[in-house]
Amino acid sequence: MPEFPNDKSDAEWRVQLSPERYAILRQASTEPAFTGALLHLEDDGSFTCAGCRTELFDSASKFNSGCGWPSFDAASGPVLEREDRSHGMVRTEILCGSCGGHLGHVFPDGPTETGLRYCVNSLSIEFSPERD
Repeated sequence: MPEFPNDKSDAEWRVQLSPERYAILRQASTEPAFTGALLHLEDDGSFTCAGCRTELFDSASKFNSGCGWPSFDAASGPVLEREDRSHGMVRTEILCGSCGGHLGHVFPDGPTETGLRYCVNSLSIEFSPERD
């Protein structure tokens, strides 16, 4: 695993993050489908990593994929990919490029010209509304 500019010790992450966010961002857990607070959000703004506040996605790239998690067709910030062979399948995990936090997975079945579907846990990101 590469070193990340905003990485912290495990103890620091446990103090900073709620148990639910810690499980997702630091232990690669997944929130249940269709339960995330950001799933149906349609406001304009940006989505930042819930661990380090680095901007990762923009509302212009968000779409309803029907998969149960917020979906984006492109990243606007540092998102890294790595192979994930957990749960008896091969997928591409996505991580915050700034702190290494687990965000979700990316799939090559998106409906836009990018062909990508970044499937992201609501608890791994926070929304910042666009200011007028």
